[in-house]
Amino acid sequence: MEMRPVVSAEEWEAARQRMLAEEKRLTRERDALAAERRRMPWTAVEKAYAFEGAEGRVDLAGLFDGRRQLVVYRAFLEPGVNGWPEHACVGCSMVADHVGHLAHLHARDTTLVFVSRAPQADIERVKARMGWTMPWYTLTDGFDADFGVDEWHGTNAFIRDGDQVFRTYFINARGDEALGSTWSYLDMTALGRQEQWEDSPEGYPQTPPYEWWSWHDAYRDA
Repeated sequence: MEMRPVVSAEEWEAARQRMLAEEKRLTRERDALAAERRRMPWTAVEKAYAFEGAEGRVDLAGLFDGRRQLVVYRAFLEPGVNGWPEHACVGCSMVADHVGHLAHLHARDTTLVFVSRAPQADIERVKARMGWTMPWYTLTDGFDADFGVDEWHGTNAFIRDGDQVFRTYFINARGDEALGSTWSYLDMTALGRQEQWEDSPEGYPQTPPYEWWSWHDAYRDA
């Protein structure tokens, strides 16, 4: 390994400030991209889908668990996948390991679930082994093929108006690498972080930043 130049503390700080300017530019660009995403058109989900959960069978609207928004990650935990039956695939397992505490998403009226083709008994067994706590459902139909995740992992975002569900965004491939934090999931949704500083369409729900943050065991669900 070739060492980088060793400089004085003053020279190092000057180099860091140059990098910081680039990092701030990237942050502003990321915020602008999320603002564009909030202005994306929606597409209605017209087909009926069914999923098996720990408490029985639910439709797509049921995955929302009463909240307004839904994020669905398609994980490969099923026969034929490397690691089966002890594990999900390595990449999907890393994604699962990075998921933050769901109470923060719930406070923004957003539900996150994982879906796979493994039976519920196998899903619960692997979840217990790995220490995962997110809701994880079994696919029973063509949902994965219809939403671009039958052959590769991916994350779909939806919003609900009563029983009508709309697809609002989709991230896959290396885009999934950035997901896992509360902020990254909210930034891919139609409503965003729902904070007043955001550039969002007129009438979108927004509250002052920081004020809604709480300890994950102190929230009252949205």
